[in-house]
Amino acid sequence: MTPAELSIDSPMGEIMDALPGARRALFSRYHLGGCQSCGFSPTETLAELATRAADAPAEEMLAHILAAHEHDKAMLIDPAEAKAALDSDSPPLLLDTRTREEHEAVAIPGSEFMDQDYQQRLFSGEPGRAILLYDHSGKHVLDTCSWFHGHGLKNTRAIKGGIDAWAQEVDRSLRRYRLEIE
Repeated sequence: MTPAELSIDSPMGEIMDALPGARRALFSRYHLGGCQSCGFSPTETLAELATRAADAPAEEMLAHILAAHEHDKAMLIDPAEAKAALDSDSPPLLLDTRTREEHEAVAIPGSEFMDQDYQQRLFSGEPGRAILLYDHSGKHVLDTCSWFHGHGLKNTRAIKGGIDAWAQEVDRSLRRYRLEIE
């Protein structure tokens, strides 16, 4: 489903698939979706969620998550564009935001695993440095990218579709895998 096809009657699962940052947007404005008490199921519609949330305006909620999606798109970079940036004279830092086990099993060549110690060094370094982030499928990397922006690293972008898209579009020699729980 595309963002244009979404409505207040769309199930939250479809909304989350079409708009990966929707949970972050709903939580930031309406405090919905961030914890067990304000969470939602994939089958609950946006209208049902709005009703349950003290009759929040469902149409306004949809407009907000669509606007947030447009903002998120500015943080995304297509795999081919990321490859060109990495091949340039001043390549960005490439960081893997997945688990250590995933990174050790398969990684984009030249990427570094980002653990909490690495994050601390980043935030004490050069704030204008170009950084590319990736995860498995692009579902969680926008949250990390947004977090980087919020901490002053404004030249950070997220690879759209993660390492899975990279393996399909840029480097077919990379092994693809499926996560049982994502």
